Amino acid sequence: MTYSFHHVHLVCRDLEQMIDFFVEVIGAKLVKRRKFGTAEGAALDLQGIGINLRIAREGEETRDNLTQSTYGYDHIGLQVEDVQAAYDDLTNRGYYFLTPPTKSVGVLIAFFKGPENITIELMQPLD
Repeated sequence: MTYSFHHVHLVCRDLEQMIDFFVEVIGAKLVKRRKFGTAEGAALDLQGIGINLRIAREGEETRDNLTQSTYGYDHIGLQVEDVQAAYDDLTNRGYYFLTPPTKSVGVLIAFFKGPENITIELMQPLD
């Protein structure tokens, strides 16, 4: 059996804001708007990885506080060519960084808060 990563699925309050962030800021492509069961949503493509977004379904309980890790979710990791340039761009757009560009083992990383307080890691492999 071979497994490969296919998509990530995020539940959000403001579907338009989330689509705009992933398309305009991160560079994903909007594949199509669609329903996931009874909930409005959208399918996006980020360099071959699917990102599915949907609003909460009626009666579905969601957590408001994503400032801390929860079981099953910590952050989304995105590889970039230049962490410092991405940091500068995102800072100029008003995004808050939890961790500025920092060297780790073989990578340069930075963590910021995206829309609806999701945590996103930027990483740049170091040669």
